[in-house]
Amino acid sequence: MVHVTLIAGTYEPTRCGVAHYTDRLRTSLEQRGIQSVVMTTHTAAQTANTPDIIGAVRDWRLSSLIPLVRSLHAVPTDVLHIQHAAGTYSFERAIFLLPLLLRATGWHQPIVVTVHEYGWWEWQPRWLPPPLLEWLKQWGQHHDWWDREDGFLLTFSNVIITTNADAEIALRERLPALSDRLHRLAIAPNIDVVPIDKTSARQTLREVCGWAAETEIIAFFGFLHPVKGLETLLPAFKQVLATHPHARLLLIGGVESLALVGEQATTYWQQLHTRVAALELGETVHFTGYVSAETASCYLSGADIGVLPFNHGVTLKSGSLLALLAHDLPVIATQPDSPDRELENCLRLVPPRDVNELAIALTELLHDRTNGKQLKHASRTITQTLVWDAIADAHLQLYQSALLNPVLNLGALKQ
Repeated sequence: MVHVTLIAGTYEPTRCGVAHYTDRLRTSLEQRGIQSVVMTTHTAAQTANTPDIIGAVRDWRLSSLIPLVRSLHAVPTDVLHIQHAAGTYSFERAIFLLPLLLRATGWHQPIVVTVHEYGWWEWQPRWLPPPLLEWLKQWGQHHDWWDREDGFLLTFSNVIITTNADAEIALRERLPALSDRLHRLAIAPNIDVVPIDKTSARQTLREVCGWAAETEIIAFFGFLHPVKGLETLLPAFKQVLATHPHARLLLIGGVESLALVGEQATTYWQQLHTRVAALELGETVHFTGYVSAETASCYLSGADIGVLPFNHGVTLKSGSLLALLAHDLPVIATQPDSPDRELENCLRLVPPRDVNELAIALTELLHDRTNGKQLKHASRTITQTLVWDAIADAHLQLYQSALLNPVLNLGALKQ
């Protein structure tokens, strides 16, 4: 039986998308006979309170690396799999040294890294002159010893997994010698579709919100956060009501997450409600707060349109987007700088932070149901392939391949 040790910056699946992804991956791998444990912070492990979630570090600063290395050598492991997104490690860079330290201390098992984001966050220490820093970045990257963004995390790993096209393109351009290690495995919807009769779902949702049976519901799904474009959505929805008075806006999701905690979350929640009141939308906008995955699925099944007006645009790395598509909703979303080609015909795309364009798109989709049917039909090709069974099978194949050739031949990169 293969034993996989996963490293997660944090492991609170209800508050972090990457942690939720890791949890779903573990469940799917377990169904295939793969046992796994997670090494994370003491705080996250105490919250989980299960023996397979191990608190190995207090935080992700440099001083935590040696205890982490010792813990890894003490746990039976066939494959080490690091899940990396900068925010989950509190934007600490010490994790970039881990593969180097492991190799230096006799670690021979394969190392797999999933890069959830890449291409935007580089090391810029104030104490190092910028010209020297740039020279070091270019020199190390040219010789494939490290890369300018993730240090030794990728160059000393056997397998590199990306979850989105932007990261894959950036990695291939920066580290062409590592192309044979690089694989793109897209994520799946962050909630399952609960089997439910659509008519019943529609009726129940309208009763929960206190809305009439004829209302048309526009649904946002995901954590509420300032980067999600809600400040654009609310005034755009106000414009929609001028021509579609039966339209309603449903905001599905809580505000407390790793990106917005404690008083910050409370303040933002109050700001959103204040904005709704100022726009006189109190009777037409409903906040669900945090709800279970099953409840969220039932609500989405009862909605008419999905909307994701993210400030930086929407890509296939959004589990919320995939959830909306999986629930067979026509979706309006904001255009990213580098759009996924797979999404070109599946979404109605509008510019970020553009109230008028978003209002026009919502109004037109409410008016033209034929267009909505076309969007839904196009999206089914994507949702049929982005499922956890396929993702887990792909991971298992990569693990098995790495186990057949666990020795990392760094010399081959220099030839």
